Order: sequence, then structure tokens, then C-alpha cells
Amino acid sequence: MKTYVVGGAVRDRLLGLPVQDHDHVVVGATPEEMLARGFKPVGKDFPVFLHPDSREEYALARTERKTAPGYKGFVFHAEPDVTLEEDLARRDLTINAIASAEDGSLVDPFGGQADLAARVLRHVGPAFAEDPVRVLRVARFAARFPDFHVAEETLALMRLMADNGEVDHLVPERVWQELSRGLMEARPSRMLEALRACGALAKVLPELDRLFGVPQPAEHHPEIDTGAHILRVVDQAAMRRFPLAVRYAALLHDLGKGETPQAEWPHHHGHEAKGVALAEAVSGRLRAPADCRDLAVLAAREHGVIHDAAVLRPATVVRLFERADALRRPERFGQLLEACEGDFRGRPGWEDRPWPAGDILRRALAAVQGVDAGAIAAATDDKTQIAHRIHEARVAALRKSPSSGD
Repeated sequence: MKTYVVGGAVRDRLLGLPVQDHDHVVVGATPEEMLARGFKPVGKDFPVFLHPDSREEYALARTERKTAPGYKGFVFHAEPDVTLEEDLARRDLTINAIASAEDGSLVDPFGGQADLAARVLRHVGPAFAEDPVRVLRVARFAARFPDFHVAEETLALMRLMADNGEVDHLVPERVWQELSRGLMEARPSRMLEALRACGALAKVLPELDRLFGVPQPAEHHPEIDTGAHILRVVDQAAMRRFPLAVRYAALLHDLGKGETPQAEWPHHHGHEAKGVALAEAVSGRLRAPADCRDLAVLAAREHGVIHDAAVLRPATVVRLFERADALRRPERFGQLLEACEGDFRGRPGWEDRPWPAGDILRRALAAVQGVDAGAIAAATDDKTQIAHRIHEARVAALRKSPSSGD
């Protein structure tokens, strides 16, 4: 029985990056031997165990055979006769197929170290094409390691998987898992570029793929199209370390422009309403968490109004706050402003320009928060007038504040 550290821990150590988790492969053991040594079983599809002390994962070396379409269509073989090299051969990329023995020596049968040095994302072998999730993983690694490039032969294989329908078998949970992780990487745009380059973006996010070639409005630097704008927006959100919900909202905020008839270009009148419906549909299909879905819908609906904050009348600002539930959920409204800031800065040359709308609306919200809605409700005999009187009091408070546009 021999154990090896494999995968990301070895890769990141060789890259000089912090190592978060250690995954181990065990060669020459049976499940019974692992249990006898105190390991706790956790694997459902194949034997994976938790170390009794460190709680790190130890998986028995295994091979896999494709039996049906999709990422679940595999039969696994995990027996003591499976070698380390056979286990490494089933992995996705060469840089993830390096093992470290207990004495620190490396086992690298597929040239992973050379590809690390050359900054290449290259598939291990033809079995890569059997698992559609690997298309998403390569795209995510492109976002994590911005100085790496996808090998031409790997990109060609990914393109084949999109063309032959293998990508169509991805289930929403796995798409969301990889997409959300990719959005949290250093350069999310590279994930989207990789998916688009192989044709997979049109399969998993067709609403986003349609934005490429759609011009931006004339006042929004039309030298880049809407798809290129989205790439810049998500990178700006990542650069500012905004949370996942903000990055997701930034990704979906302009989907409505893809529905504008070509005859109306470069204008996109009413795209917000179309964008709301698309943000809801995409979020439902991906089964995105509620916080991500709700913020994406808000951003699609309100980003145009928010960018006009400097010229809005107090009553319009208060209606914005009420629609966005900003009084009860100021933190979410703050995230909405962050998504809109990413939108603003996702235009060439605007990365470091002042964005006054955020400060204007934060000051306005602070002024409106001073209104005691409970006291107004208690003092109003006609209960049908409560909402109107609270609204009017908020407008009056905003008019008196320095942030008022009147």
C-alpha cells in the first residue's frame, strides 16, 4: 500500500502558490484495509475515505470506462492492481496529473511539469472527450491562471465535444458549480472566451453568446460590442474583489440587448424589461442561488436608472429605493451599486474614471433612512394612505438633503 499526493496540491506547490487542500491516491489497497486502518468511507460512486486524524481525502486508485453520454456515464474499477499511472491517466489536464510520493519525489508520466513551465493547459489523453464537465474545467482554469493558454489540440477536442452534442449532457448543477467558481477567479473573462472559442458558450449560456456582435449604444464607446463589454465588466468586478452575487449580476445585466432587432442598432430601447426576463430564465435554468438570481434581476432592471443618478429627481430616487427594497435590504442595494460600477468601468478608458452615481445614491439612501416609517404608519388613520405618506416623507427628506437633485 502506497499513498501519493495528487492534483491541485502538487500543481500549486510547483507554481509557488498556497496549497489549500491535499488529495491523496492510495495504490495497492482494498476498502477493507482502509477501514481497518481507521479511515472513514465517504465516496458514493467509488471508494473515497477520510483520514482518521487529518480528515483529508484518500481515494483508492481507479480506472474508468465510458458507458453512456454525460458526466455520470462511467463505470469505475478500483482494485489493488490499478497502478498510479493508470489512475493519473484518467485525469483532465497534464498539470493535474502529477503525483508526489511520500519521499517528495514526483511521478509525472504525461509531462505536466513541462506544461507548467510552458504555461499550457493540455489534456492528458483522448478520454478527456468522454466527460463534458472537463470543458468547463479547462475554461475555469484559464480564468484562474491568466498567463496560461489552452493547447490547440485541447481546444480542438473541446470544440468537437460541443459539436457532437457531448456538452449538451451537462446538468445545471455542474454548469453552475463551474461557472460560479470561474466567476470567482482572477480573470473570469478568460473562462467565457475559452467557452466561446470552442462553441460551448452557445450551449450553456446562449443568451450571453448572442451579445457578441451586438453593438453598444453610441454613447457607450461603440468600438467594442456588448459581448466584449461583458468580458470587461466581469473582470472589473473581479479586480475589485466583489462577491459572487455581484459578479453574476455583472455577467447578466445586459442580456436584453441581445434581443434588440438588428434594424434598431445601436439603440436598445426597452432592453431592461427583456433583460429581466432573460436573467430570471437563465437563473432558473442554472438553478442559481436566490441571492445571485435576485441581484441579477435587479441589475438588469435598474442599471440604466442608477447610471443616471446625478439627474434624477428625489421622487424618482425614492421609487428606485422602493422597487429595490433598499430600505429593508441596504446591503443588497450596495451590491447592486457594485454591479453597476463594474458596468460603468467595463468601457475602454473608463476603468479609473470617477463614478459619482454610487456616492450620490449612498448619500440619498442615508437621508431617506432617517424617515421613521413606523411613526408615520401609527399616526395615519386611513391605512390605505400609509404607503403614500411614507413615500412622500422620504421624498421630502431627500429634498432637504445635500444629495437632492432638485
